[in-house]
Amino acid sequence: MENISPALLNWFYENQRVLPFRTDPSPYHVWLSEIMLQQTRVSAALPYYERFLAALPDIPALAACEEEKLNKLWEGLGYYSRVRNLQKAARIVCEQYGGELPADYDAIRALPGIGDYTAGAICSISFGIPVPAVDGNVLRVFSRLYNDPGVITDPAVKKAFTVRVMEHQPPAAPGDYNQALMELGALVCVPNGAPLCEQCPLARLCQARAAGTALSLPQKAAPKARKLEDLTVALVESPAGFLIQQRPEKGLLAGLWQPLLWEGAAMTAEQLPAALTALGIHGITEAKPIPKAKHIFSHIEWRMTGYTVTVEAQPAPDGWIWATREQLQTEYTLPGAFKAYKKRLGLV
Repeated sequence: MENISPALLNWFYENQRVLPFRTDPSPYHVWLSEIMLQQTRVSAALPYYERFLAALPDIPALAACEEEKLNKLWEGLGYYSRVRNLQKAARIVCEQYGGELPADYDAIRALPGIGDYTAGAICSISFGIPVPAVDGNVLRVFSRLYNDPGVITDPAVKKAFTVRVMEHQPPAAPGDYNQALMELGALVCVPNGAPLCEQCPLARLCQARAAGTALSLPQKAAPKARKLEDLTVALVESPAGFLIQQRPEKGLLAGLWQPLLWEGAAMTAEQLPAALTALGIHGITEAKPIPKAKHIFSHIEWRMTGYTVTVEAQPAPDGWIWATREQLQTEYTLPGAFKAYKKRLGLV
């Protein structure tokens, strides 16, 4: 395989998307963008990126941010452990490096929430350090380029691919090279559907294209079956607002807020009044079923049965609060798992 970097870089300089973290690739900006983009499309992440930076323009501001405000800024992106790790890392950077990320791969890699890829992206793009940044896009490009049927979720296969990536990396432009590979995978050597080979600067070198195997690559391990869980959600409203509770500090959706929720049961309408009474909720004036909903986590699928419930004015049960629609908009973070119910809470 001849050196791919000249053709790849020429294509990148002519076709790259104009993105704010490319226009200003400071270490904090690249770091934030990479964490946001781990499970989110660029177009969807950009408004969150701009809003987050407007509120927290530097690492010290991130380190000092209150938890509720931080979660609210992240609301809609999901995977809240990522923003918690982002803040943990920011505090370490403030304590150990004066509030600025160091130009040191090992030091950055050691921070909470930063893996090989993110450390490589920051170091190569922001500091010009010749290190790899191998994500799913890059693995797909190299799987097809070399017509390699190796299972890319296998650590040994990923390591071998990374060696190939580095064989082609120009030491003078590691950041542009890494970004060019990511961009090629995002725009041309796409994950869903046929790759756009006629637009690819590496088409004449691509062994999968020559062999007609591009659509079957890359190979991945079969996903594990998700655990199915039935839940019942009640949107309980009184004159004081909606009843919500903060989830435990550890575990799924840790520290976020939720409406009344019973896990492990799909409750019938006949069972609902007794369940509400058992929690100390009285004076039910109306209870209506709403359409079923589901939410898929990486390892669990929630199947939710829902109800809207109106009650008379009363104190919130211990461990719960009444929150107005305005407070739900500005203060309390309800995760995307309850997206199907947010319209009924006045949040969309």
